[in-house]
Amino acid sequence: MSLLELCDREIAAVPLEASVADAINKMLDHHVGAVAVVDSEFRIAGIFTERDVLRKLALSRLDPQTTPVRELMTIPVEMATRRTGPGEALATMLERHFRHLPVADDNGKLLGVLSIRNLLEWRVDDLSRELDALEQYVSNDGLGG
Repeated sequence: MSLLELCDREIAAVPLEASVADAINKMLDHHVGAVAVVDSEFRIAGIFTERDVLRKLALSRLDPQTTPVRELMTIPVEMATRRTGPGEALATMLERHFRHLPVADDNGKLLGVLSIRNLLEWRVDDLSRELDALEQYVSNDGLGG
């Protein structure tokens, strides 16, 4: 399965010129914990997450309406590509304590944003199918094998 198939259908992204309030509203509108910050060619410039809100904005005296998101976004951004497999993405996210991983093409253009929730749902579905197959195998075998 491709990572893009696991990403949310709508890409949550804001332009570099957006305010922090714009980014937060985009996260709320899309029910996500992060937005990609993109340049005019939709290349990934940074990522703005709930953690950025807590760590960089919450106790500051910055006004979210007037503070540009580029001042608080996380950079550099670790990205996945079309060639990254779901297992590799999951391992990266667990090792690096990421909850969101942008997926980009070879030029850095944003293709989607993967969340740990997307990967966990994929893994649970995969394990459920495996369990069903094993139960079917055992029940068809009968006594005495």
